[in-house]
Amino acid sequence: MARPRRRWGRTVLLIAAAAVIGVSAGTAVGYKIQADRPPTPLPPLNQPGLAYPAKPLPKGEEPAPLTAAEDRRVKTDGDLRKLLVPRPKGAADQDAWWLKNGWEDGASYARGYHRPTEVFEDLVERDFRRIAGAAWDQGGDKETHIELLQFRSGGYAITHADQLRDENFGTDGTPLKNSGNGRYYVFPPYEEDGEAPVHHARAVFQRGDIVVDINIYDSERISQAEIRSLAERQLERLS
Repeated sequence: MARPRRRWGRTVLLIAAAAVIGVSAGTAVGYKIQADRPPTPLPPLNQPGLAYPAKPLPKGEEPAPLTAAEDRRVKTDGDLRKLLVPRPKGAADQDAWWLKNGWEDGASYARGYHRPTEVFEDLVERDFRRIAGAAWDQGGDKETHIELLQFRSGGYAITHADQLRDENFGTDGTPLKNSGNGRYYVFPPYEEDGEAPVHHARAVFQRGDIVVDINIYDSERISQAEIRSLAERQLERLS
């Protein structure tokens, strides 16, 4: 079963255009209001009573450094592939065109969308770092794809996760427990070029500087419990 192309949603572009118009209009109004106001004196540069201590804590009273288990950056700065949820029993690694030794480059990721140039430009603007991925065949027509997209800041990761969730037209999905902003989806089956219907389930969430995108495809119905369980296991490995 060929990998369905991911949709870079028209809604996303409309939202972006509306945001640009709104910012432009707001900026013009802001300049007009500010121009009509009298100048406001600036506060003095010296700020007494700042929150940090005047001198270091005595030796032996410093807070203990985070352990490797507590510091998430120790995990995410290493081999990102080791954070992928293990392949389930009975599944086989898929010879996926977009993966090479468990890594996916930005150009291959962008090619999975209808507008690859725009997607690739967004990755570059968001200071994209790397992608670790896995793809499994699970018998019959069933495939599972997992991508861990790492950015150089959590802010860019949040933006990308929001955009991925905007692709899921027609459904708000279900919140993924303990993930903060994660959601999972089970879509109605769809047909393409007269082929048999394809069932699709998806989970998207962000953890620190990493965005997780999980997709399951099958010719048979996919349950909410299956996509939720897989997303929860992947979330646990990043926590």
